[in-house]
Amino acid sequence: MAQTTAAPARRPQTTAMRIRFLNEMAAIAFPWALIAVLIGLVALVAGQSGGSVAVGQLRNGIEIGAVYALIAVGYTMVYGIIELINFAHGDVFTLSAFYAILIAQGLNGFGFDLNSLATRNIGGLFLALLIIFPTTMVAAGITGVLIERVAYRRLRDAPRLAPLITAIGVSFLLEGCMFAFFGPANVRTGKEEWITGKAFTIASTDISWKDIFVVGMALLMMAGVQSFVRATRLGKAMRATAQDRDAALLSGININRTIAATFFIGSALAAAGALVYSIKEDIVIWNLGFQFGIIAFTAAVLGGIGNILGAGLGGFLIGIIATFGSQLIGPQWANSIVFAMLIVVLTFRPVGLLGLRVPDRA
Repeated sequence: MAQTTAAPARRPQTTAMRIRFLNEMAAIAFPWALIAVLIGLVALVAGQSGGSVAVGQLRNGIEIGAVYALIAVGYTMVYGIIELINFAHGDVFTLSAFYAILIAQGLNGFGFDLNSLATRNIGGLFLALLIIFPTTMVAAGITGVLIERVAYRRLRDAPRLAPLITAIGVSFLLEGCMFAFFGPANVRTGKEEWITGKAFTIASTDISWKDIFVVGMALLMMAGVQSFVRATRLGKAMRATAQDRDAALLSGININRTIAATFFIGSALAAAGALVYSIKEDIVIWNLGFQFGIIAFTAAVLGGIGNILGAGLGGFLIGIIATFGSQLIGPQWANSIVFAMLIVVLTFRPVGLLGLRVPDRA
């Protein structure tokens, strides 16, 4: 009598397995959905207001996105190496703009007018930039190192809530100092006339040399940092420390020096963003860094926390999305759009677009 073999029992799918499967599919589809959203926003603005307005808003989004990108790279470097959300980073951005004003005033006191030099001719502009960028970036870098040494170093092995609260406290401290020294009103940076003139026109929209400078400087700075991290000995030490701090220490890497260098570079990038913003807008106020810092952190999360290129990409994307969203539903919704984007990213693709996972540490 023939024996019948029983069919293997199917493993029942649990609700948790289904949810996990849906989350994986959502993470895969997220980049394509983001591209579709960007195309849809551009098409809606072009349909409602015309192609020239759409091109103008794209220019504006890329331009402000360049500033977000420079700040976001500093965020992602610090988080990648010590897993700290440095809320004071946005205020270092604002403080750097004030540093640039003080440096220019100090040079003016010695009879060296930086603004006149920058507006004289192209050679004077290059010389002014060669003076103001390194000095401001060094001042901001030293500020970042001091913040790490005084506020964060002793809390590296503390529960994560302690350095988080400390970062918020440092942010409030910097804002209070800027409010006390520079007042509650807007402060002119005096750099609006440094770069002028129209470069070319696209769809009846003028692209100025200032627009090209802002985006070009952001791309140059990010490429430089990426090359530094990839090719130099200190950059390799940063990557090793980000992967496994204890193993890096056993390998002979000076952890304190590496983390201090990370804060220096991140703060210097915030200073570059502040200078670019000062030339672009010519206005700075004591609490500007709070908003810019939160938006830049969202950009870092969108691009992939711990990934330099991802943070830069996220900055440009956030700038474009916020600009087009503001055009469609009003500028009062700009921050809501950004934070809604943060919620969507954390829900469907928490590792970000370029998805570098940062290992958990005990």
